[in-house]
Formats: sequence, structure tokens, C-alpha cells
Amino acid sequence: MQGLLKLSRAIDWLNTQVGKWVIWLILASTAISAINAVVRKVFNTSSNAYLEVQWYLFAWSFLVAAGVTLLNREHVRIDVLNSRLPKKAQVWIDIVGFALFLTPLCLLVLYYTVPMTLQQYQSGEMSGNPGGLIRWPVWLALPVGFTLLMLQGWSELIKRIAFLTGDGPDPTVKAGEKSAEEELAEILRQREQGEAAAAPAAAR
Repeated sequence: MQGLLKLSRAIDWLNTQVGKWVIWLILASTAISAINAVVRKVFNTSSNAYLEVQWYLFAWSFLVAAGVTLLNREHVRIDVLNSRLPKKAQVWIDIVGFALFLTPLCLLVLYYTVPMTLQQYQSGEMSGNPGGLIRWPVWLALPVGFTLLMLQGWSELIKRIAFLTGDGPDPTVKAGEKSAEEELAEILRQREQGEAAAAPAAAR
């Protein structure tokens, strides 16, 4: 299990580093959009390349950041019943989801997108828009993004198995976030401190 946890930490580190860099793609996309707008208004000229590079960058930032989003538990979760279940039941639901749904989905996407990306690269297909860009760089975002997402899914799977075997902490609590038990302990501690502070005042 310790070897798997080392693998999990390596995957977490990889996606964390990707997350630190991918934010710059958003800045670049925003800057290009602003420059394109200024050039179009001032010089009455533009290019489809400016427009296409914006959605290229957005596609890369959206897809490649999927892994770090999963790491930080920032994906949308609509917990109607799950949050009411015991902790072990929640962890088992996550295990089933990562193993039987996320992993097959990512493998299916990779099965279709890797050959298509290679085909786009070999053919050198260009955008159909005048002045458009070559297509394969944006297609490459799909296999890269889903590979990182699948790896992070495996990392989360390892963490949950480690939790069930007693080899790791609760993986369902976000970093810096207190568990329900810790919040209860904090409330009780604050209450005790308040009662202790009020006792001398009442004695007077």
C-alpha cells in the first residue's frame, strides 16, 4: 500500500504543477481577446487566427485542468443522499465511481481521440476558416486532459482504499477543511472556553 500511496502522491504533484501553469493559459486567452478587440476597433482589421487561438487556449485550460480540479474536489457534486450516508459508505461510492465509471470513460475517450489526434497531425489539417490555424494542437488537449484526469482518478481511488484499510487519512475532506468531527470538537472547545471565561464574572 505504501508504494501505491507514493504513486498517488506523485500523481497529485503532477496535477498540482499542471494546475499552477494552466492558469496562465487563461491570462493569455484574455490578453489575446483584448488585443484582438483593440486592433479590430482601431485598425478595422482582424484575423480568424486570433479567434481560434482563444478557444485553443480555453480548450487546453479546461481539459488539462480536469485532473487538478478532481484533486481539489472542485467538480460539481449534487449530494442529495450521499452526504447523509456513513463515511465508509461515501468512500465506497467514490471507489465504485472511480473504478467502474471514470476509468472506463477516460479509456473510451482515449481509444477514440488518440488515433484521431495522430491522424490530424499526420494530415496537417488546417482550419476551414480563412487565416485559421492548424488543427492537431487543439485535438492534442483531449488525450492529454483525459490522461491526467484518469491518473487523478486512480490517485483518489488509492487514497480511499488506504482510508478503508487504515493506512491513510480521510480523503473526502479538502485540504485545509475540517471534518465534521473536528468542527464538533472546535465548537465544544469554544463553548468550554466561553463557560470558563464567564465563571469568574459570575462569581463577582
